[in-house]
Amino acid sequence: MRDGHIHTPYCPHGTLDSFRLYIEKAIDLGYKTMTFTEHAPLPESFTDPVPLKDSGMNMADVERYISELKKLQEEYQKNLELLIGFEVDYIAGYEKETERFLNEFGPQLDDSILSVHFIEGNQQWYCIDFSPDMYEAALNDLGGNDALYRAYFKALRKSIKADLGPYKPRRIGHMTLVKKFQDLFAPPEDWEEYAFEVLESIKDSNLQLDYNGAGTQKPHCKETYPPSNIAEQASAMGIPLIYGSDAHKSTGLKQGFDKINTRIVMP
Repeated sequence: MRDGHIHTPYCPHGTLDSFRLYIEKAIDLGYKTMTFTEHAPLPESFTDPVPLKDSGMNMADVERYISELKKLQEEYQKNLELLIGFEVDYIAGYEKETERFLNEFGPQLDDSILSVHFIEGNQQWYCIDFSPDMYEAALNDLGGNDALYRAYFKALRKSIKADLGPYKPRRIGHMTLVKKFQDLFAPPEDWEEYAFEVLESIKDSNLQLDYNGAGTQKPHCKETYPPSNIAEQASAMGIPLIYGSDAHKSTGLKQGFDKINTRIVMP
């Protein structure tokens, strides 16, 4: 049992469940490997569009985050493999700041994720998974849901090709996050074509894919990121898939695992 996408008490929009609570729960669930991937601090010059400005952890906490996890690695090394990482946001135009962050802390990391949460509209930036209202605002700004899907998958392709230095994360996070509110805003009919283009880019760049269970718990999504047919296509192309609970609380560990195709995930 491997979980490559787990948040922590350092998440400003999560819970205060301790590292130890996550780890003990993981052991109870039979985990053999777990990666803590807290939301990395956003680039300093980027303005977080969510009301509380809490999409990423505080830069002042990064050293302590890593230090605490290194101590827990040693303490629990006989129980499971504990890996240290971040969920790093790819934000077009902020690549150099992201690279500087990775160059500074990358040598201390074991396993990280590169994700897209933010899309630039004509008027402003939007965090597309924050709320239905913000999603709808992005949709209207860009000129419709098809335009938003195209912008999202274009950003994913740019993240895959971006030069973020030697410590660039090797796994692409929840590649269909744009579908989080799909019951409210129907996806365009040809959205899968955009997704398959992303898979081609992932394969060409020898990256991994986060097979994320969190969407199964979202009331307007109710499926994994990516859904099963996209995940199976990725596997058929030789792309490694790593299950990720995307837990923001200890009870979220293993969420959605019963909905994934366990035959195609890496152990």
